[in-house]
Formats: sequence, C-alpha cells, structure tokens
Amino acid sequence: MPIDDGFIYQPPLDPLDIIFEDADFVAINKPAGLLSVPGRLVEHHDSAYFRVLDLFPNAKITHRLDMATSGILLFAKHRDAEVAASKMFQARTIKKNYIALVQGKINSNGSVDVPLITDWENRPRQIVHFELGKPAQTLFECIGYDSEKDVSRVLLTPITGRSHQLRVHMQYIGHPIMRDKLYHPEPFKTDLNRMALHASYLSFMQPFSNELIEIVSEPEF
Repeated sequence: MPIDDGFIYQPPLDPLDIIFEDADFVAINKPAGLLSVPGRLVEHHDSAYFRVLDLFPNAKITHRLDMATSGILLFAKHRDAEVAASKMFQARTIKKNYIALVQGKINSNGSVDVPLITDWENRPRQIVHFELGKPAQTLFECIGYDSEKDVSRVLLTPITGRSHQLRVHMQYIGHPIMRDKLYHPEPFKTDLNRMALHASYLSFMQPFSNELIEIVSEPEF
C-alpha cells in the first residue's frame, strides 16, 4: 500500500522568488514544501508551475524538484525553449549541483552507482534493485562537518535523474539526508524544520544565444 502518514498539504505562501530571467527561460528559487507541479487532488493544485503561469502564461516546466527539496527550478518561456531544454537534459549538458546535510561523517569523496526502482508496495519510496532497477549515479563531495551534531555538509552532483535519487543514494551509503521523512530512520531527531536538500547550482549553454548561463542559490540551512 502507498505510504499515508496523514499528510496535509500546506504550501508556503512566500512571493515567487525569481532568480534568473532572459527572453527564453525563467528560474525560481522554489521553497521547501511547495509542489513543483500540481497533484491530482484539487487541494494539491497550488504548485510552482501554477504560480509561474500567473506571471508567464506560456511557461513550461523543464524538470522537477521533490516537494521537500528547495532551490533552482527552471522553466521555459515558450515552446521552442521547452524543446531545447528537453534535448539538453537528455544529452546531460545541463549541470546541476545540490547541497545537503547528511547524518554522520563522510571521510572521502566518491560516487554512488546503484540502480533504483519504485517500491510499489510503499510508494512513493524508491529502493535499490540490482536486477530490475534503472541505472543511477551520484557524485558526492564532503565540504564540511559539524562534530557536535555529527552532520556532514555535502555537495551532490546527479549524473542521472531518477526519482528520489540523491535521497536513496545517501541512505544507501549510510548517510541519510537530515529530516528526510522517507529515508532517514530518525528524521525528527534534529532542530531542522525541513529536509536539508537544496538545488544550489544549474548551468547550461543558452541554446539561442550560445551564452553560458550559471544560476546559483544558497540554501537556508
């Protein structure tokens, strides 16, 4: 059965934070707790996509962030830009980095390369499955450690883009993301009030002007 923890959707009401815009694309700093796209239920319709549509009626979302993840979310302002963005994501020429706080001390940098599949009995959870899973790879780099809290700050670079990839991969190596209610065994043993995962960097070659676009967003944690 799907996981049901009595969830009530209460998205933050902060004004839309536009952090990049040109003639073809617009990027926002999505707050944690806001859906990237509307859910099926009426009460889940409020989303980053609908909020962007209020300002840019032709906008199309180019990728997604989990509801609990904050940070850079890129939209195309017209159909040609949407097609171009889709091709860049497929070719993996759009670079994305995330900042996360994870449990424990990470002593070395490295990569996680294990396949993932939906855990249908407990969806939306994803699990490692070496026979049926789809390839998934994440690079990680430790950029800080708080010995009092036993928490590492890590830079994460997804090579692939599987659902919950960063969250499952960090759990797999024994360093679950702090306040992750799906994958941390004790998610509430922290003073954080949100999951500590933030999309902090996105770059690509602008397909119409051939200009390098770099977008940066600092996490609140």
